[in-house]
Amino acid sequence: MSIYQMGAIEARFADIVWQSEPISSTVLCKTAEKEFGWKKSTTYTVLKRLCEKGILKNEGGTVSSLITKEEFYSHQSERFINDTFGGSLPAFLAAFTTKKNLTKEEVAELKRMINEFEEE
Repeated sequence: MSIYQMGAIEARFADIVWQSEPISSTVLCKTAEKEFGWKKSTTYTVLKRLCEKGILKNEGGTVSSLITKEEFYSHQSERFINDTFGGSLPAFLAAFTTKKNLTKEEVAELKRMINEFEEE
């Protein structure tokens, strides 16, 4: 598994691509100028970094993703749980729920997910 990492501003930039892909680099530059106040060169610098990280691609002036937003955040979540809780999802949930009570709907959703996993 590759390790995908992005800073906060890179993630916001990637969100633009994920929401609009495929998107022309011209439209992406205009959007980044509007959203972040960036010049064209800044947009291309960030785009190049995310392409080098294997998250986005820019082919023929068309920008699209190599991984989905869900895949990216799945990798991030897994990495966080591995690094912080030794890979233990129950330890993460125990820590998470000490400050936040789960709603009945959240508990039902977790049970549904566990049942689906057990059936596989």
